[in-house]
Amino acid sequence: MQRVAITGIGVISPVGNGKDAFWRNLCAGRSGIGLLDRFDTQDFKVKVAAQVRDFSPADYGMDVPSARKMDLYCQYAMAAATLAMEDGALAGTVEPERFGVYVGSGIGGMQTFIQETEKLLDRGPGRVSPFFIPMMIGNIAAGNIAIAFNAQGPCLPTVTACATSSHAIGEAYRAVAQGYADAILAGGAEATINPLAVAGFTSCQALSLSQDPETASLPFDARRDGFVMGEGAAVLILESYAHAKARGAHIYAEIAGYSNTCDAYHVTAPRPDGSCAARAIAMAAREAGWQPDQLLYINAHGTGTPLNDKAETAAIKLALGEEQARKAWISSSKSMTGHMLGAAGATEAAVCALALKDGIAPPTIHYRQPDPACDLDYVPNQARRGPIALALSLSLGFGGHNACLALRPMEENA
Repeated sequence: MQRVAITGIGVISPVGNGKDAFWRNLCAGRSGIGLLDRFDTQDFKVKVAAQVRDFSPADYGMDVPSARKMDLYCQYAMAAATLAMEDGALAGTVEPERFGVYVGSGIGGMQTFIQETEKLLDRGPGRVSPFFIPMMIGNIAAGNIAIAFNAQGPCLPTVTACATSSHAIGEAYRAVAQGYADAILAGGAEATINPLAVAGFTSCQALSLSQDPETASLPFDARRDGFVMGEGAAVLILESYAHAKARGAHIYAEIAGYSNTCDAYHVTAPRPDGSCAARAIAMAAREAGWQPDQLLYINAHGTGTPLNDKAETAAIKLALGEEQARKAWISSSKSMTGHMLGAAGATEAAVCALALKDGIAPPTIHYRQPDPACDLDYVPNQARRGPIALALSLSLGFGGHNACLALRPMEENA
């Protein structure tokens, strides 16, 4: 088995575009949540969102004709992949047949679907774009990234709702570890801040109804009432340690464990006792060789919904035991980024890699009122420094899809 390194990080997010701005703002506790201005919300109960700002496809090498043939989610994915490639200086160092892409989306080109449906209804079938299908399908971000960087190796987008990009990274980790590729671009993208998606998530009682951006995304806080819709993309370079070392690549961290389970319980609600998520946590930590005397950081799924945060807390306790669970540092990036859906897992894996690199756990902001059902250390309001030995990124998706990634510092002789 090959050891697997993270050698490049690209992020497009509500708290900043590019790894450095993203990480700087997260550590400072700056929120990307604001009033929703993408469309008129007069008739909507939901008034806030975590929107990507200052994004132009041209800044990431996409010309106007190419960008017009991509849904916004695909533009975000291409931008994140371009940033990762630049950050990792990977171009020209890996054979095309040994280079893969595992980039998924929970929903895909929803804005394109809406626009072309409106054309069909208003102007007839002859007006539907010939690019409708290739712009809308959920695998096209991976396809376009592979074309752009001549990645002829394994290409496997995943679709597991909010766990999509954690599964993409986990399956890419296994592919590299087992020798099927030398390097894989892995992650996810989402762009669903539109009237239909917001209305749908509101109807299934998933979104916060707070009209104040400062009190809308409240993971693990007793005042929480739902998640805030986010968007963006994150792509990581996963590379065999031998290949990375041979080319002198900078290494952020090692992916040392991965697991996935299913609640098999309900289409949207988590299994209340957290038992299946707990198995995912325990298996990933065990695979990574975590020892109880080592400082553990967990980037929680932490959506801010009443059911998720309670079940996730129970899962952490069940997986680690009560004593070890209380020693772990736990935070939710979603308190600042909102819920980036299919991009959330990869964004949070990037957080874990950077937390290990800098020895910093970013905070859970706006945490004010403890909930007796959520009684662990959620790194409230201020980032914390310490010798983090293992970082876990946990993602829990609609349909009961659970994924856990385990990252640790890359040690030469481990």
